[in-house]
Amino acid sequence: MSLFAALRLPREILFGIGQRHALASVASRTGRRALVCTDARFASTPAFAEMISAIEAAGISVLVHDQTLPDVPRDTVAACVEAARGFKPDMVIGIGGGSCLDMAKCASLLLSHGGALSDYYGEFKVPAPVLPIIAVPTTAGTGSEVTPVAVVSDPDRTLKVGISSPYLIAAAAICDPDLTVSCPPGLTAVAGADALTHAIEAFTAMRRPGDPELAQQHVFVGKSDLSDQFALYAIRLLSRSLEKAFTDGSDIEARCDVMMGALAAGCAFGTAGTAAAHAVQYPVGALTHTPHGLGVATMLPYVMTFNRRVAAAEIAAVGRALGLDPNGVENDTAVADSAITEVSRLFATIGIAPTLARLGLPEDRIDWAAEQALGIGRLIKNNPRQLDSAAMRGLLRAAYDGDLAASAL
Repeated sequence: MSLFAALRLPREILFGIGQRHALASVASRTGRRALVCTDARFASTPAFAEMISAIEAAGISVLVHDQTLPDVPRDTVAACVEAARGFKPDMVIGIGGGSCLDMAKCASLLLSHGGALSDYYGEFKVPAPVLPIIAVPTTAGTGSEVTPVAVVSDPDRTLKVGISSPYLIAAAAICDPDLTVSCPPGLTAVAGADALTHAIEAFTAMRRPGDPELAQQHVFVGKSDLSDQFALYAIRLLSRSLEKAFTDGSDIEARCDVMMGALAAGCAFGTAGTAAAHAVQYPVGALTHTPHGLGVATMLPYVMTFNRRVAAAEIAAVGRALGLDPNGVENDTAVADSAITEVSRLFATIGIAPTLARLGLPEDRIDWAAEQALGIGRLIKNNPRQLDSAAMRGLLRAAYDGDLAASAL
């Protein structure tokens, strides 16, 4: 088989303790007027004040929007953009968790091209470059600092919706693990579980023939030889340090591993895409109002079990990246089974709900959730094992009941 690979990434990625102090220099090479998107909590911290002071000292005018809300409600983006138009920014800086970074992407989009966010829902709807975006994550999970997607909640739709375009990739990502030390254990767990799910779904995604038009027609193209390297690296880092960071948030080595794992997972799925676990979370999250990372992690062992029939070799490779079978003597089926067990163990240890029932999904909405998940084509097409209505309903029923064996059927 000939090699095929596709990656779309920021032109500059800076990672390491203290790298937030490079923000002013990066911004000064980008423009002279910066809209900064963050949330009320982080805006009140000394670290944020220090970064803004440094940007202003570099001669850059700053307008701070500190009202970003979780899941980026559609109308809050319009309010941010309306407030910023008169300021006429020439760059947008997102500082905070994934919602703050997605707010920055959406604001940059509307400031550049106008219209309504709904004009851009889906893939390749953004017509041209947007204002340069600088992404400074303060959590380790979403990977939004390096991905081509922004997710928003639309009150006219039951499910959250995505805007996917290479034009939404940040010009620069600045990742400083020091900024994650203040994350409480619950957020550390949910964000880190999201990152591990990104990495595993990207690595086990459908592999497509390397047609020259593939990446021109799809934002997410399935696994490739480069995305695989990022995914396996992320799995190794997260498996050795997520539990440590959850247990002791002051463990800076663990924080570095988890943030680098989240970054690498973003590099992987930003091109490869994710699959069935993410598709299920869209309707389940809408019904249960639970965090995205919690929902995808709850589903992941069941999806891995469902996919094992056609992806045992890939799931076994995941297991070896998790540190299983160090001598390489077990067969793929055995290692794949061990990988699913280990993912389940890790998630249980950090407090991830083991079933959809525990997430709060009403039993009488299982069929509706299955129907909605099956309709998210950009994710379902990536799953290595084909899903039809019966299979999706069976998968959700197994995840509701906590029956891993049943999800293999």
